[in-house]
Amino acid sequence: MADSGSAEAGAAELAPHEPGDFDRDTAVQLEEESASTRRFAADVSDGWRAGRGPHGGYLAAMLLRALTETVAEPARSPRSLTIHYTRAPQPGPITIETKLERVGRSLSTLSARMEQDGRLTALALSAFSVPWSGPEISDIEMPPVAPPEDSREAGSLIKHGAPPFTRHIVLQPRIGGMPFASAEQPMELGGWLGLAEPRPLDALALAFFTDALIPAPFMRTPAPNPAPTIDLTIHFRTALARDPSPDPHELVLAHIRGGLIHEGFFEEDGSIWAADGTLLAQSRQLALLLPS
Repeated sequence: MADSGSAEAGAAELAPHEPGDFDRDTAVQLEEESASTRRFAADVSDGWRAGRGPHGGYLAAMLLRALTETVAEPARSPRSLTIHYTRAPQPGPITIETKLERVGRSLSTLSARMEQDGRLTALALSAFSVPWSGPEISDIEMPPVAPPEDSREAGSLIKHGAPPFTRHIVLQPRIGGMPFASAEQPMELGGWLGLAEPRPLDALALAFFTDALIPAPFMRTPAPNPAPTIDLTIHFRTALARDPSPDPHELVLAHIRGGLIHEGFFEEDGSIWAADGTLLAQSRQLALLLPS
């Protein structure tokens, strides 16, 4: 992994309408459209690299932005997003083609293809829906951790050789020990997470956050092996796409846990919580742990 240097602590605040790096670097531009399809142009920024290619959560946010613009119905928020990463794109232009596979009275199902130079880099399926009425039951509790601090210093648990995308995040560790300790500790970690450049919390940010912590196996391995994501599924449990948090300084609690590394593959289960205990998103991914 390349070292991008550390970001400045206390990033400058932005006006509510002014895009920061995240919004600029995940922007998509509509090029063509039909009744059920859209074609968007976008640019992959080298500033969001993680190891050998762009950060998976960064690409997820870009895909979700194109899908959200395709739905174009404020009442329908993203509920599910599954992405298969087929090839790491290089920094530069890409295209995203979206399709409304089915539009029901309350729920829309869409697909998306991300390509670069005619080569497939990612495939996605998603569901957008209005809220439904019904029982409200939860047996899931937020892990008991100390509240977030006021500091917004950018960084990661990797202090040397951190990948470039880490300069965009704030992380305050709360769960798990130190990585690369080669100790018999759980493949589990978590902490308060946010963007270094304050920005209201929405589904795009959640998509990025689901993959923003270091891979869970790093809690057991002696070094940061390359760990490309094969597939990532995100379930958005609270509608934030059209009604983002009004507080641009809000941090979320991200928690991931791994259980098995076998034949080169490992899985991670993740949860993201608001500070008030609201479950915002759940995720699961399959990834490869490659030799360093």
